[in-house]
Amino acid sequence: MHEYTSTARVWGLTCPGFPEEVSRARRWTRDILRGSPLAEDAELIVSELSANAILHTASGLTSGSFHLALAVSAQVIALSVTDAGSTGTVPKIAHQDQEAEHGRGLGMVSAIAHRVVVHDSDGGHTVTAELYRDVLPGGHPC
Repeated sequence: MHEYTSTARVWGLTCPGFPEEVSRARRWTRDILRGSPLAEDAELIVSELSANAILHTASGLTSGSFHLALAVSAQVIALSVTDAGSTGTVPKIAHQDQEAEHGRGLGMVSAIAHRVVVHDSDGGHTVTAELYRDVLPGGHPC
């Protein structure tokens, strides 16, 4: 293979910040990953990250939006959700107790994904979750 050729495929989707768009994001992810053994995990992750963007950032305000990116290669599926920010809080992985009503979503995502990264992105935040294809359940690559 040529050194500048990539076998990764990348898709993007921008959604208005309405709650019903979470199901659209799940469907979009399911359609792209149809047949993949990681499709259900990816759907759950996209659902949680999209809902967080709408509930906890300016993405859920009037005329707000969030952006999804899905990259698929032979080794990894990377799911990213970028929100509109401006709430004064940064998404963080917290491990709440079982009685907590909020704050468990990113902990759940980190339990499903092999790697989760949160970083600032043009006035908002991007949360990226990676699912590695050749890892046994409960294991880590390399």
